[in-house]
Parts: sequence; structure tokens; C-alpha cells
Amino acid sequence: MKIMEERKPAMKTASGSIATALAPANPWALVPPLGNLDAYISAVNRMPMLTLEEEQDYARKLKEHNDLDAAGRLVMSHLRLVVSISRQYLGYGLPHGDLIQEGNVGLMKAVKRFDPDQGVRLVSYAMHWIKAEIHEYILKNWRMVKVATTKAQRKLFFNLRSMKHELKSDAAMADEELALRETLTSNEIDAVAAKLNVKREEVIEMETRLAGGDVLLDPSPSDDGEQAFGPIAYLADASHEPTAMLESRQRDHLATDGLVMALEGLDDRSRRIVEERWLKVNDDGSGGMTLHELAAEYGVSAERIRQIEVAAMKKMKKALAEFA
Repeated sequence: MKIMEERKPAMKTASGSIATALAPANPWALVPPLGNLDAYISAVNRMPMLTLEEEQDYARKLKEHNDLDAAGRLVMSHLRLVVSISRQYLGYGLPHGDLIQEGNVGLMKAVKRFDPDQGVRLVSYAMHWIKAEIHEYILKNWRMVKVATTKAQRKLFFNLRSMKHELKSDAAMADEELALRETLTSNEIDAVAAKLNVKREEVIEMETRLAGGDVLLDPSPSDDGEQAFGPIAYLADASHEPTAMLESRQRDHLATDGLVMALEGLDDRSRRIVEERWLKVNDDGSGGMTLHELAAEYGVSAERIRQIEVAAMKKMKKALAEFA
């Protein structure tokens, strides 16, 4: 009985001091094994909250002595904050566990940079860092192509959908037909731009980006073995392909210097026949003289003009081949 009575105060003390019970030498021991998100959330919600004095004490130990145990206790006591903030971003279709993980990275950055002499609580300071890491993760992983890079685009990305929903809800009360429209009206665009302090054109551009989806440049073959048609088929620019550029340059060279050289190798009559039949274009778009017109001018038959033309073309072809 005496032994039991001596144990009772000890048991009472252990159960009455939550901070002692939930703050072992290794605070990370309270985190459950990986693979069970619900168990993790339940565990971090049971973490003890630090008082102002405890927070200041741990922060000074970290700042002045680089005490990693103090840093761990600061992080552990604010893990529930990360879980709470991450829930606000579940609508982007990304895993909750990944959002929490990125938020934890932001929390650790905040703890590392926290100055206890600034007169603010860590919870207020850490919210910015947690949200910044989650925002960056969403922007990198929401789609294959990053949809927001500038400050204005990031602001629109995280606010446009909710503001658009509010505007459509207001429109539903005033005009049901107007509320059914998917795109923003001109007045709604101006309202969003004014509220977020961005340009009107940036609102239009972000709405277009959010409305579109990712398209594979080179889609994989379908189940029946047929090759799917993708943008790669019509986006390829063959004009800057090295072989095509060399061929085009050689063709232009033949069409200018080569042609002049080949014509100079003909007699006057053959050169005039070739120029009239192949190179001359009148103002009305018609060609040069016909075989019969040339035959009448030179006093020979049309067949003779054709023979002279064929012989001249063969000679020019040989000269161009040598020139190339």
C-alpha cells in the first residue's frame, strides 16, 4: 500500500504535465512512420504549443548557439500550422501530403531566419514562408508548362478563379443569362484589374491560360496502333534545318549567277528564244512569244524553233551542272 501511495504522486505528475509527456529528448520521435497521412496529421495536432517565453528561449538558443534541438522544438510545435495552411490549397488537385511537405520546408526556412528580438510570434512570421513554398510547388507542378512567372501573374493565378466565382454569383442575382457566361465581361475584367492592381491585359491573358489545357507535342500511338496527330506535325520549322538551308542557298545561287553564266554560253538566237519562252513575263502576267511568233520573226518553222529551244536547254543544263 505504501508503495502504491508513493507511486500515485509520480503518476499524477506525469499525466498532469502535457509538455513533459509530449516533449521527449528527440522531438522527431513523435512523428509516425511514413505512409499514413492521417496518423501524421493526428500526431502533429497533439504537439504541445509553446508559450511566448519558451519560443523566445528556443529561438535565442538557435540564433546564438546554433542549437538544433531548439530548432526541432520550434518546428515541431508549428507543424499543425502547416497542415492548416495546406488545406487551403487542396483545390489545385495536388496531393495533400506533398503540399504539407513543401509547407514544412517553408517552416524550416522561417525558423532558421526567425529573430526573437523583432517582437513578433513565430506563427506570424512563418505563414509567409509556408505559403511561399506551397505557391512555388503549385506553380511548378499544376501543369507541365508554368503558367505564372511575374508577380502580377502569380497574384492572378491564386486569386482569379475565386474572384471570378464571386463575380458570377453576383451576376446570377442580377441576370441569370449573364451568369452562365464562362468568360469575364469587360466590366468584370476592369473590376478584377482594379482590385488586384494589375493591368487589364494581364487579366485577359491569365484567364486564357487557365481556360486552356496542356497538349502533348508528340502524342503516343493509340490503342489500335494508329499514330495520333499532334502539334509536332505542324510546328516543325523545316526552313531552318541545316540541309534545307544549304539546298536553298545552292538553289538561289544557281537561279542567279548560274543562270546568267548558262545564258552567256548560248548564241544570240538561242538565248533570245529561251528568254522569250521561259524567262519573260509581261505586265499582264502573260509569258513571252509563242513558237509561231518566233518562227515568223526568224523565217523558219515552229518545229525548228522548238528544236533550237531543246538544244539550248540541254546546253544550259550541262553548264549549270558544272557550275554547281
